[in-house]
Amino acid sequence: MAALLKPGWSKPATILFGAEIPANEKAFSFALSLGIEFGAHLILFHAYDTLVVASSETSGVRYYDYTAAARSEKEQLEPLAKRVREAGLNCEIVVRPGLPADQILAFSREREVDRIVMGTHSPGPIGKLLVGSVAEAVLRTSNVPVYIVGPDVVEGTYRNFATRSILCAASLSESSTLVAAFAAELAAQHQARLILQHVIRPQDRAEFLAGRSLDDVEAELLALVPGKLQGKIAIQTIVVPGDPTEELLYQSRAQQADLIVLGAQGASAFAAITRHGVVYKVLAHAACPVITLSPVVLAESGAREDKASETDMAGVF
Repeated sequence: MAALLKPGWSKPATILFGAEIPANEKAFSFALSLGIEFGAHLILFHAYDTLVVASSETSGVRYYDYTAAARSEKEQLEPLAKRVREAGLNCEIVVRPGLPADQILAFSREREVDRIVMGTHSPGPIGKLLVGSVAEAVLRTSNVPVYIVGPDVVEGTYRNFATRSILCAASLSESSTLVAAFAAELAAQHQARLILQHVIRPQDRAEFLAGRSLDDVEAELLALVPGKLQGKIAIQTIVVPGDPTEELLYQSRAQQADLIVLGAQGASAFAAITRHGVVYKVLAHAACPVITLSPVVLAESGAREDKASETDMAGVF
């Protein structure tokens, strides 16, 4: 499969920051740093469901003043916009009434946004991070890469938000060709080292390695990188047995990764994002941001949906 990647995915010209009120300061800082790095237009987008109730002095009829609500929400985002403009970037504030996920997804299609940046919160008392949340809905159906700053992400100011090392969870499925190609394009843009990791569950090792060696698997991973980029970026391959999620988190720390790249091989896999799910664990515990390609992105880019096996779970949601 030829990877059909849009240039703006790896070098965004327009970035949408999903702003809460009050804003997630850590997530905003990463969004601002990306905007500065790429000279991107930064959109501070906020959807609200709080309506200002007013009444007519003459009729006594109560009504909802959407204009006043929007004005109030915009005023609260102005300090962020000022910081963006002081950094020399174009910035606009967009406020809309409605469900946040629906509005973010609709607007990203209307304006041809290249990347969505969002923050997530710490797990709640029932041990769930994304189920039913704005982030989960956006991750599930966005048609552009989604850059997530989780609760355990280390603040980036100590390294000036530089992306020097990118870890990509890669299976040997067809859709991983696009995921790895995207990760390679990111590495080229950031002049970063690329690490392709594949994890083999111990119970699947014998069957998976039947007729091939670990060297063969590493060669297959390397072949996922487009030929035009091989020789231009530093590439490391890692093939290890173990639990895919735990190995991914371990290697992200051991390799001092500044970014993790994940692809989703099937929308149905989102049905069980719980304490034990890949997405939950990675976003809840990764020390660096995670950028994801949704099933929609993969499908629109020509990737056929793979029937993910347990062996391939390192590269799926």
